[in-house]
Amino acid sequence: MDSQTSQSSQAPQPPHTFQVDLRGLVDLLSHHLYSSPRVYLRELLQNAVDAVTARRAEEPGAPARVRLFAADGRLRVEDSGVGLTEADVHTLLATIGRSSKRAEGLQDVRSDFLGQFGIGLLACFVVAERIRVVSRSARTPDAPPVEWTARDDGSYTVRTLPHEERPEPGTTVHLVARAGAGEWLAESRVLALARDFGSLLPYDVRVGDEAVTDLPAPWDRAYPSPADRRVALARHCHELFGFTPLDAVELDVPLAGIRGVAYVLPSAVSPAQRGGHRVHLKGMLLTERGEQLLPEWAFFVRCVLDTDSLRPTASRESLYEDETLAAVREALGGRIRSWLTGLAAGDPERLAAFLAVHHLGVKSLARHDREMLRTMLPWLPFETTDGRLSLEEFARRHPVVHFTRTVEEYRQVAPIASAQGVGVVNGGYTYDSELVEALPSVRPGTVVAELDADTVTAHLDGVDPADELALAGFLAAARTRLNPLGCDVVLRAFHPLSVPALHLDDRAARHEQARAQAEEEADDLWAGILGSLRGSAPRARLVLNHLNPLVRRIGSLRDPELIGTATESLYGQALLMAQRSLRPADSALLNRAFIGLLEWATHGESAHREPTEGRAADDE
Repeated sequence: MDSQTSQSSQAPQPPHTFQVDLRGLVDLLSHHLYSSPRVYLRELLQNAVDAVTARRAEEPGAPARVRLFAADGRLRVEDSGVGLTEADVHTLLATIGRSSKRAEGLQDVRSDFLGQFGIGLLACFVVAERIRVVSRSARTPDAPPVEWTARDDGSYTVRTLPHEERPEPGTTVHLVARAGAGEWLAESRVLALARDFGSLLPYDVRVGDEAVTDLPAPWDRAYPSPADRRVALARHCHELFGFTPLDAVELDVPLAGIRGVAYVLPSAVSPAQRGGHRVHLKGMLLTERGEQLLPEWAFFVRCVLDTDSLRPTASRESLYEDETLAAVREALGGRIRSWLTGLAAGDPERLAAFLAVHHLGVKSLARHDREMLRTMLPWLPFETTDGRLSLEEFARRHPVVHFTRTVEEYRQVAPIASAQGVGVVNGGYTYDSELVEALPSVRPGTVVAELDADTVTAHLDGVDPADELALAGFLAAARTRLNPLGCDVVLRAFHPLSVPALHLDDRAARHEQARAQAEEEADDLWAGILGSLRGSAPRARLVLNHLNPLVRRIGSLRDPELIGTATESLYGQALLMAQRSLRPADSALLNRAFIGLLEWATHGESAHREPTEGRAADDE
């Protein structure tokens, strides 16, 4: 008994087939696979073009026509393609996921087809409640025409028709709009969509009497002169993208089957803003948002191109990330790189105009491309203490190229360093510090050094020892007041005389300040952990300018409290001059110093007035 049960349980079970809920599948297509109902027309065009391609593979002289007629919430699409027999209809149209391109005899020309997933007609249910297909096979001329009618509830019917119903080979698709989707089948909308998707298709496509295709593509046309070509491409760019380009870069990669053009944006954009490129696949628009088509550094162009090698995703609205796309991306990046090199060699005015807007993109490229950095050295602009210069010019002027890593550090030291003859590059902007550090690799012999507080202090003149000794009491009181802030006080003589004090620190000192502040605010556990991280980083410094008249007057004060208030005021003013962000402790110090100075001023005024008032009383 047990043996019989065991044998019975191991007996093969008959296979089951999936049950497809077509309504649910249509909802999935419309809300998740496709970005918009507009793609239904692309699928219709795609099926028609593929059918024509299949017929011409066997009959090179066969007609190549696609006609669309829209009226009263209905759409009719006719093609002169290969057509279908009754058996084809059952095999291809009624089986979800099967592609007509798998039909026997078509494998050798598969690369000429647009569709790869066989979902085509199913996508039409996004806008239609009923699809009717009438087709006659070109491969089997004696076969009668066949009619396939499907509804969005998943049911369909098939019947053969008399020969006179479809005298010529080909296929006609009839759509009836579903409730609320009539606008998608209006003639004006159909014409606009057909031109958007099919302007580069290789066959004669029309909506009514209006031509859809516009061949050859603008980049493949012959023009009387280069100037005429630039004008025509600029007009094409404005029609597609809505801007007039600074320039147009030809994109021709024969090995990848790519032809097109990259238009240079006329205004700066953020590097994080990925470009929306228009990609046509064998003439059919695949996507208007081909973000992964170019390297990240090429964010200053918008492309439109046609290709026969890239692989679309299932929705056919983006590109499949594979080795082919990576190779195409590298090839297109190389083409843009060659255009930049050509401008540098032969058209410096156009290059200067381009860099005035898009130097950030070129800097991004130059970080990883030493040859591009070498080529662009005379042209790329940097903020320096000598003004806005290229690194090449700056390095010729200064034996050591000092730079800061942040804009705040540069603002602290730029006026003082410039007055002392120290050249500094602001490396705080995107990519700049990386490029300065890479300078010796393309300009041998160049010395590059990061500017820190010690370097700046070393370039400031010392004060006579006798003068510094005379101010020992003042300096001690000032150091005592700023010590809780992790800041030391030193005395130097420097230009310009109008600067009373200079606040110097570096990243290590700022990190230590942040750690100390966090330790003060933390509970016992975290305070112990943060305390164990205490480093030996150099402290920030408030450098007082002994040549400044105000500092000299403050140095003559004897009241420790007043010295402290004056020191806090100089400290706060130095932070503001450096445009540094203020910590809560710094803000509290500024408020305290301001109130202290007001109290001192009003107290001093009262002290001057009181004797006078007393004498007046005596006189009375």
